[in-house]
Amino acid sequence: MIVPDISQDAVAVAEHYDELDLLYRRVWGDHVHHGLWVTGRETSGEAVEALVDTVGDRLRLTPGQVCVDIGCGYGSTARRLAVTRGVRVTGFTLSVEQEDYAAAHPVPDVDIQVCDWLTNGLPNASAEAAWAIESSEHMVDKPKFFAEAHRVLVPGGGFVICAWIAETDASRWKVRHLLEPICREGRLPSMGTREEYEAMATAAGLTVTGYEDVSSRVARTWMICAGRLVKTLLTDRGVRRLALGARNRGAILSIPRLILAYRTGAMRYGIFTLAKAVETVI
Repeated sequence: MIVPDISQDAVAVAEHYDELDLLYRRVWGDHVHHGLWVTGRETSGEAVEALVDTVGDRLRLTPGQVCVDIGCGYGSTARRLAVTRGVRVTGFTLSVEQEDYAAAHPVPDVDIQVCDWLTNGLPNASAEAAWAIESSEHMVDKPKFFAEAHRVLVPGGGFVICAWIAETDASRWKVRHLLEPICREGRLPSMGTREEYEAMATAAGLTVTGYEDVSSRVARTWMICAGRLVKTLLTDRGVRRLALGARNRGAILSIPRLILAYRTGAMRYGIFTLAKAVETVI
C-alpha cells in the first residue's frame, strides 16, 4: 500500500474538494472522474458517460433497484443512472460544495448526503447495488470501506469499484517521485494494488467476479485536463487566483505526474466487479 508522507483524513479530503470546487468543475467537469474511450472516437463528455454506463452494465441495474453511490461527488453519476436505468440512488460525499451543487440539479429518486461512508448509518442489507468511482482512494480505512459495502448490500447484491491503483511491485523511483506525491497532493490516505484490493474485498466477505485494467482507455483524460487547465488559467482571473493561493494547489502539480504515472505504468486504472454471496439455507 502506498501511503503519503503527510497523513490524510476525511477532513482533509472534504477541505480539498470544497476549496477547489470551482477549479475541478472547470477543468474536470461535474462528473469528477476519468473518461473511458471505447472506440477512441468519443468526445470527452461521451467518454465520461461511457464509464458511468459501464458501471451500470456490470451491475446489471434494473428499474426500481435501491442503489448506493459511495463518494458521489456532484451526483452526476447518480443522476445519469437514475434517469437511464430507473434506479433509486443515495449518494454520499464529504464535500458541502458538491452537495450544494447536487441540490441545485435535482432529479427524482436521487438523494445526495454529506456523510462519511465509513459511518454511513444505512440499515443492514438495504441496497441491491453499490458503486464507488474513484472514491475508494480517499478512504482512510479501506478494509472498513469494503466491510460497510458488504454490510449494506443484500445477499446477491453487486458492487463495482473504479479505482486508481498502484503498479504491483512499483520501483522505489516510481513510488517516491510519482505515487507518493500523487497521494499527498490529491489527499489520498493510501493507494493500493490490485492484489491488495482483492484481498480486502475477500476478507470483507465479498466475491471478486471480475477485474479489468482499462488504463490505456482512460489515460487521455489527463492530457485533456491539462489543456483545459492552461486555457482556464490564461482566461479566468478567479480561477487563476484560486490556483495560486489555495492550500490545496498541489493538486495542480499532480496532473503532469498522473500523465507520467500512466505512461510508465506506475499507476493503473482498474474496474473491480464484486458480489455479496447469496445466503444458503441448509
